Amino acid sequence: MEPQIYLAPGPFALESGDTLPELRIAYHTYGRMNAARDNVVWVCHALTANSEVADWWPHTVEKGRFLDPERWFVVCANILGSHYGTTGPLHVNPATGRPWYGSFPQFTIRDIVRAHRLLADALGVGRIAMLVGSSVGGFQAVEWAVMEPERIEGLALIATDAKASPWNIAIDETQRMAIEADATFGEERPDAGMKGLAAARALGLLSYRGPEGYNLTQQDHEENPVLHRACTYQRYQGEKLCRRYNAYSYHAILDAFDTHDVGRGRGGVEAALGKIRARTLVVGITTDIIFTPAEMRRLHGQIPGSRYCEIDSPFAHDGFLVEYEQLNALLLPFMTER
Repeated sequence: MEPQIYLAPGPFALESGDTLPELRIAYHTYGRMNAARDNVVWVCHALTANSEVADWWPHTVEKGRFLDPERWFVVCANILGSHYGTTGPLHVNPATGRPWYGSFPQFTIRDIVRAHRLLADALGVGRIAMLVGSSVGGFQAVEWAVMEPERIEGLALIATDAKASPWNIAIDETQRMAIEADATFGEERPDAGMKGLAAARALGLLSYRGPEGYNLTQQDHEENPVLHRACTYQRYQGEKLCRRYNAYSYHAILDAFDTHDVGRGRGGVEAALGKIRARTLVVGITTDIIFTPAEMRRLHGQIPGSRYCEIDSPFAHDGFLVEYEQLNALLLPFMTER
């Protein structure tokens, strides 16, 4: 399903001080907004996902699930800088008549959220019944809940945090180093840096799946001591991303994620999270090494009145994608409490 496109009026000023001459936002919706306009669920997506939630989050946009389109008006907007329709490095810079490529201006999580707010206004969305964010989608969700506490009624934060930690940033920097090691990165063509992108993706997967996930799914066959399933898996995943993404968007979005600090300019993380008024569910994953259960419990402790639950999974951070049955069992009752 092709996304819808919203063209924002006028230029879009960024937190860095730069300005995008034009801003287009790709988005998908499911279901219908009711007459009371009180059934809006907004999903914030992660790193290389698109706005088509049903495409990347299996068994969630279905009848009887927490994103049931017969009950909710579900909205997901593609993030700034992405490869999937929202203004990004491969779009044309009106000032030059050429794609931005590596000159795309730096942007932040707050810029992404401000863009989403423009779209919400254009769609006639007032209050959001539930704002859902996993991973770096959670970065956006927690920022939005602090930025507009009166707009967000419910909040579900899954495997995420209020601030990018040194560990998060180190993972991102290692991926950037892999992209930059590709001699073609910087050339003005859409396929520049692809070998670096493949390596970056392979590095990232180590943190997404963790040792339990790999040891469970990538054991070698005894009859072939030379061919290692883990090796072919890493290469396959790197090549798979290269077929659908570009290195400039990946690099730029990693930069944006590292800017995440909900407490910046607000007196610190605790003071900022204290502004949240939404009913909040914080969900950790037992084996997550990016956002550990301890960090998730700390986030829960800093959000007034929040609840905490955990998904038990060997698949580490990717558990939020894999364990959709457990996630549905947690989110469905929470979302239907009105």
